[in-house]
Amino acid sequence: MDCKVNVTGGTLPQEEIQAYIQRAEQKYGTKPQGIDIKVDGEYVELSYDYGNVPFHRIRRITGYLVGTLDRFNNAKRAEEHDRVKHAV
Repeated sequence: MDCKVNVTGGTLPQEEIQAYIQRAEQKYGTKPQGIDIKVDGEYVELSYDYGNVPFHRIRRITGYLVGTLDRFNNAKRAEEHDRVKHAV
């Protein structure tokens, strides 16, 4: 998937645009779907668009913040299974 680039306020060489895309990928761990680059003299303002980012629920279970129980050992899984669950 190509990154859609929108440059306003000036022009930039393609190498510099590619460097901004690579920076975003390294910093946030995924390639952006789009990038808006606002040129203001020697300065640039970057806005990245990553589309819909999935939301992962985090809960506090037996004193730990977890999203899933797959990293728990057998003792922690048993502790979670035996705890009292309250209805709302």
